[in-house]
Amino acid sequence: MATEASVNYDRTKELKQFDDTKTGVKGLVDSGILNVPKIFIRPAEDLAADELNSSQKTIEVPVIDLSNIGDSIRRKEIVNEVKIASGEWGFFQVINHGIPLSVLDEMIEGLRLFNEQDLELKKEMYSRDSAKKVKFHSNFDLYTSKTADWRDTLQLTFLDSDPDPSQMPPVCRKSTMEYFKHIKRLGDALFELLSEALGLQPDHLNSIGCSKGCSIVTHYYPPCPQPELTLGVRKHADAGILTVLLQNHMGGLQVLHDSQWFDVHPTRGGLVINVGDLLQVLSNNKFKSVKHRAISSHVGPRISVACFFSGHASLLDKPFGPIKKLISEANPPRYEEFLLKEYFAKFFASSLDSKPPIDYYKL
Repeated sequence: MATEASVNYDRTKELKQFDDTKTGVKGLVDSGILNVPKIFIRPAEDLAADELNSSQKTIEVPVIDLSNIGDSIRRKEIVNEVKIASGEWGFFQVINHGIPLSVLDEMIEGLRLFNEQDLELKKEMYSRDSAKKVKFHSNFDLYTSKTADWRDTLQLTFLDSDPDPSQMPPVCRKSTMEYFKHIKRLGDALFELLSEALGLQPDHLNSIGCSKGCSIVTHYYPPCPQPELTLGVRKHADAGILTVLLQNHMGGLQVLHDSQWFDVHPTRGGLVINVGDLLQVLSNNKFKSVKHRAISSHVGPRISVACFFSGHASLLDKPFGPIKKLISEANPPRYEEFLLKEYFAKFFASSLDSKPPIDYYKL
């Protein structure tokens, strides 16, 4: 029976039908579906592996309080906490980071309004054109991945300049511009702490352009009728340098630590920070880029805002590799130098769950 079903199943056709609606996963939910379409259902072996990994865990991803960061004694403690969290977990949450709660709440609310606005307005922004700086879509790797994820995305890319307000969807323009302004400032501060945690001058990572290029990728995860069969985001590590994530109270983010999945519980006003593959390279493996995912849920929507710092556009043609000051006879380079342009081409040509581009450059 199963073979007969798979013979009659045309995956590409189903993907195209879904894509052509331009309404994303929310469109499926609004149509009243009771079962998850086959394109979203994970392979049986993945589902079985999850069964083995559902034990109760009490340890939490580290939470770092950034208040009194100007005090030299407290700053040393914060730097040490960042160093341990980045080396052991690759993830931490920051609180008292200086971004007002109202800015965070309005950012989430603006995205809710965008995703729940008149369908025709949203459809106008639907695109898979990589050259478009602002676009709405569902699953950037829809046609290359084994399984589609249960989410819709509004993507805003600013690698070489600050965002142009006129390109933003009107419904979330003001809140996004305000959030962007604050997140850039926080990015500078985080890269100073990370530089110090590596034993470098505070301005080291900022001076090489780490905090300059930034994309904001926002995800809207509608409630799912069969959350056990699919994921919000498949297991992956982030390709960029550093990610700053704002999530609403729903939760759903999980981090792979010691071969176990750990929930990252949302902290009111907190932001989740994680090391990307490129920071693992820069730090010569002192910092860890760790696999993570988002699960689906019967309830929703979950809304998240990931700000990916991936370096200024001017870095694309320059050799990229471990920071020279971190290399010695005792600690030889773990990666060969490469061009970021080639690295990102590899990332965007493959699916989220395939071989990470940094694996090609390991020594």
